[in-house]
Amino acid sequence: MAEYDYDLITIGGGSGGVRASRFSAQRYGKKVAVIENLRIGGTCVMRGCVPKKLLVYGSHFSDHFEDAEGFGWSVGESRHDWAKLIAAKTKELNRLEDVYHRLLREAGVDEITGTGKLVDAHTVEVDGKTYTAEHILIATGGWPKLPDVPGIEHAITSNEALDLESLPERIVIVGGGYIAVEFAGIFAGLGAEVTVIIRAENILRGFDQTMREALRDEMAKRGINVLSECQVKSIEKTDSGYSLRLDQVDFLETDLVMYATGRGPNTKGIGLEEVGVEMDKNGAIVVDEYSKTNIDNIYAIGDVTDRIQLTPVALAEGMAFARTVFAGEPTSMSYENVPSAVFSQPPIGTVGLTEADARKDHDVLIFQSRFRPMKHTLSGRDEHSVMKLIVDKKTDRVLGAHMIGDDAPEIIQGIGIAVKAGATKADFDATIGIHPTAAEEFVTMREPLRDEED
Repeated sequence: MAEYDYDLITIGGGSGGVRASRFSAQRYGKKVAVIENLRIGGTCVMRGCVPKKLLVYGSHFSDHFEDAEGFGWSVGESRHDWAKLIAAKTKELNRLEDVYHRLLREAGVDEITGTGKLVDAHTVEVDGKTYTAEHILIATGGWPKLPDVPGIEHAITSNEALDLESLPERIVIVGGGYIAVEFAGIFAGLGAEVTVIIRAENILRGFDQTMREALRDEMAKRGINVLSECQVKSIEKTDSGYSLRLDQVDFLETDLVMYATGRGPNTKGIGLEEVGVEMDKNGAIVVDEYSKTNIDNIYAIGDVTDRIQLTPVALAEGMAFARTVFAGEPTSMSYENVPSAVFSQPPIGTVGLTEADARKDHDVLIFQSRFRPMKHTLSGRDEHSVMKLIVDKKTDRVLGAHMIGDDAPEIIQGIGIAVKAGATKADFDATIGIHPTAAEEFVTMREPLRDEED
């Protein structure tokens, strides 16, 4: 048997890579190294979910100050300090990175700083030095994609948006996915004039249509202008900012242009082609149900495989990998009924099938409730929540649950357990609601919507 430096080398120190490495070392006693060329913690902790949600929290206070008057509070003139928010965010990220370093250190995992590049099936090179391992795990995540548009070099992505030196007065966000609508809410909540440009007819492609329409209505109420079926033809730097030439209107002037047009697998320049690791047409690593590539000892998890781009999914894949490879317990990840959230304003929580997807294979009943949250009966805010259950007529099983409104992600996490467990509408009906809450609507919807397809 060949002698290797390590039992496992993980290329990529994001959430999935760190979890797989820690489990392999701590639980299964393996000698492990993690290679990372940026910051330990990866996209979610350093450039995504965590800093983004901290900014979402910060942007909510403009609503809180307005709403307070309806409850008898007199709030004086408020002023936001963007630099102070960014400094506080950065301090928290530094703390979290220290936690990740400590977790790896306590697990006995070696950290190697630099860009790891495959030399052969068992060898990785980092800045001219080579390391060998019996198993190699690719967990390099994803990276923002930018289209080939004249002047695209003037645009920023979500990476740079988290570290802006100042808040723009006007910003154009190109893209209609969850990153785009989340940052639209952040910038609008902090006082910027926001325009969102999308090629499609509506935002959030792939989400339930009811949620898409409801969020767009709420964004409009907040002054966010969404230009549908529109494309940017060019971006030009001007003395006062940027000028965008569009195919829908002649020109649009702005102070900042942000692109949120998707993320691609981070697979370039790490030796995958040279070693013969199979990738699809989008550059994602092709893996089997156990996250193994076409090369027996090389595995891949997380966004680099472009299965479901969610941090908890990468974490679960990392644990499944460790059990499969080092515990002799072949473990595959289930991608059915994975809950997710959009931290828009208001937020969306969802689990299971959309109505459109459910109708492809099922005869369904739709239960839906639209209401003004109790809080806003006094605040006076014109905001509504929508809840939706999609039920299979034949089995009574709840196929999908969707919500837009305050606390939707928190509520859907619990609903996700029920949907994953195969709960029926009768189970929901038999559950006593907690009153007065918004969540109780999920167990009090009794009459289905009239099915226009009948």
